[in-house]
Amino acid sequence: MRSFKIITLGCKVNQAESEALAQELNGREWRPADIREQADLCVINTCAVTRKAAQQSRQAVRRTIHENPGACVVATGCCARTDPAAFAAIEGLDHILGRTGPAELCALSGGGPEGCRCPNPPVPAACEPSFAAAAPAPSGKRTRPFFKIQDGCDAFCAYCIVPYARGPSRSLPFEAAVAGIAALAAAGVPEVVLTGIHLGCYGRDLAPPSDLLGLLAAVHDLPGAIRVRLSSIEPLELSDAILALAAASERFCRHFHVPLQSGDRAVLERMGRPYSPELFAGRVNAILRVMPEAAVGTDLLVGFPGETPAAFEATCTLIERLPLAYLHVFPFSPRPGTAAVDFPDRVPAAVVKERCRRLRRIGLAKRGHFYRRFAGRRLSVVVETRRDPATGMLKGVSSNYLPVLFEGPAELGNTLVEVRVEREQEGRLFGSL
Repeated sequence: MRSFKIITLGCKVNQAESEALAQELNGREWRPADIREQADLCVINTCAVTRKAAQQSRQAVRRTIHENPGACVVATGCCARTDPAAFAAIEGLDHILGRTGPAELCALSGGGPEGCRCPNPPVPAACEPSFAAAAPAPSGKRTRPFFKIQDGCDAFCAYCIVPYARGPSRSLPFEAAVAGIAALAAAGVPEVVLTGIHLGCYGRDLAPPSDLLGLLAAVHDLPGAIRVRLSSIEPLELSDAILALAAASERFCRHFHVPLQSGDRAVLERMGRPYSPELFAGRVNAILRVMPEAAVGTDLLVGFPGETPAAFEATCTLIERLPLAYLHVFPFSPRPGTAAVDFPDRVPAAVVKERCRRLRRIGLAKRGHFYRRFAGRRLSVVVETRRDPATGMLKGVSSNYLPVLFEGPAELGNTLVEVRVEREQEGRLFGSL
């Protein structure tokens, strides 16, 4: 059997697509290469969300070519779509694909590595009009598989390249989404993470139209004990009805990731974000009113053009007073092709770095406070199949996104168990069965 490797950069959607691709290649008599083995086919699923991610994507392509001489090497994903010329200039890269499915890969590599060679890789289409996804197989390696139910985005925030890479919002058909989750539940998978580029837009493009609430209501009624987690949802799309459904059922994880980006109204308007800091704060408080133990996390984009010291202080003040569990902090990265690349009033790099450092300190303090709330409590956790490399202990993830390390037999992997949280130590939680 010929072997393959898939190298994935970026978000959960990219990871979901890579996992689905790997499973389908397995079904076509390919096998995953061992970690130190040179593969016959290498796919790099690239990311374009920041300049650093784009640079890392190109580096991953070059490294893969070097480590797998003679392989068919294919670049795909967001960065390959938005900047194909940069990839076409990489010596040894054989193909650049807009949509990478098993049929395309098998056709490219059908004649073996030599038959895959393409001295001038063609430029792919910027996006694909259809929805391309497969449900994760129950036999997949990931304990908490990602299931992509939505792709694309119509928002065109001023800083974001993703709509240009992914195209318009489109959804997995309702019946296919429910069936995919049902199959995972029937196979005994303990948790599935629903992912999408703009998850809250799920179903709007379907005929007849549907929505995320309708899908979650259908999932609620499925047999089995599978837990369902949402990867990320915008403030305006996290409705009271979704919160009420989640609060009434143990099926849905007590964890919501709600992007903010800035706590200043003027900066949000300049970004093209369609909500106010007050609305965001209201959504966070609404979550915790109905689910007091929920973990609520957010994204923050620091140093957007025009972010004055007062605007940054407004962000810090808002974050400090909200009961958030964690922060994801990113420096602004000007992306060619987006509106913000030409915005005036750039914030100096040194200032951006210091602002990021300050917000990350706030985030660490909030995470520690959230962790310590659960000392002495018993939590239901999904146990991962891989042990923690630093301690050799098992690692479980609770409904409210608490990672807990504990001693136990390997047979507990991929199951749901009760663990007593004993202590928080250096940013980690330790417990016992």
